[in-house]
Amino acid sequence: MPRRFSSSAQRTPLGSLTQPGAKPGWVCDACGSQRVTLIAIELTDGSVVDFASCHECEHRTWVQEGEALPVQQVLEKSRKGQ
Repeated sequence: MPRRFSSSAQRTPLGSLTQPGAKPGWVCDACGSQRVTLIAIELTDGSVVDFASCHECEHRTWVQEGEALPVQQVLEKSRKGQ
């Protein structure tokens, strides 16, 4: 069964997003597509989130410690001078 977005995902090194096996069965929560890019991002405040973007419906999700973050919270964590 394909997995949903999760921060417990095995990290894929940058530059390998187009390599075979870079997207091991992930599916979009919104439309169920397997055409998903998933990368870990370190925000300005030092926290790490998993960013998932669907190529079919363009749904985007930010996940931290298993919890989806609203985009406003991601923007707050990304501000300079915190």
